[in-house]
Amino acid sequence: MIDEAISFGVGAVVAVVLWSALGPAFAAPLFARRNVRGVDVPVGAGVIVALAAVAATLVTAVTGGANGRPSAEQVLVLMAALAFGLLGFVDDVAGAGDERGFRGHLGALAHGRLTTGGLKLVGGGVVALLVGVARSGDDIVDVVLTGVLIALAANLANLFDRAPGRTAKVALAGGVALVVTATLADAGDLLGLAGVVGGGAGLLIFDLREELMLGDAGANALGASLGLGVAVAHSRTVQVVVVVALVALNLASELVSFSRVIDRVPPLRALDRLGRRP
Repeated sequence: MIDEAISFGVGAVVAVVLWSALGPAFAAPLFARRNVRGVDVPVGAGVIVALAAVAATLVTAVTGGANGRPSAEQVLVLMAALAFGLLGFVDDVAGAGDERGFRGHLGALAHGRLTTGGLKLVGGGVVALLVGVARSGDDIVDVVLTGVLIALAANLANLFDRAPGRTAKVALAGGVALVVTATLADAGDLLGLAGVVGGGAGLLIFDLREELMLGDAGANALGASLGLGVAVAHSRTVQVVVVVALVALNLASELVSFSRVIDRVPPLRALDRLGRRP
């Protein structure tokens, strides 16, 4: 668990440094989006999460990896985080926002229009399956399970990105749970995941202050990495249970507002609003 803590710390520190350096660039009107409180905030800053994960991977490979090389699992996490981060960044910057959710984007595809959200859905599905193939080879069940976990977790993380700091908090809780359970079971290599979650944690204070939005770039990178973490750290049975839960939550989002549910449950409301501006 010490190595994961180092990876997390490096990701967090690098994210802070990168935002300090890149913040002025994100002040351009291109990135301005109005948040839930009516404040104009730069979107797409979550791409820094994937960049911070690159630095964390390099540091942990040098300090504790085999012959100074990252492990196969770390490389796969970087593949997922960078690809989903890029797809999300395109949607953040170029998306018109007219179609939302699975129904909106798939409906546009049915009418011959490829929205940036549709590109993210299709491209994300392809990337998720490619990561599954790279991880599991010719084991078709593992390939599909890994791909579904990555894709659904990425989309779910994006659905939580409706209030300052919410997605980063959820990712932090999920990352801690995965590292602890993997350590107890003596299974999985979650160094890569720790670096990605660390990047999100590094941006959390800026997110809560409404100085940036993680946007799809950050939410998708965090979610995809967590989904892959489940595949790496847990048995097939646990993976199936998580897939069922992810399917249920993604479908529920088409019918109910997560924000309303959170506001109606006092403990969740308190955690959700912790550190946020009144």
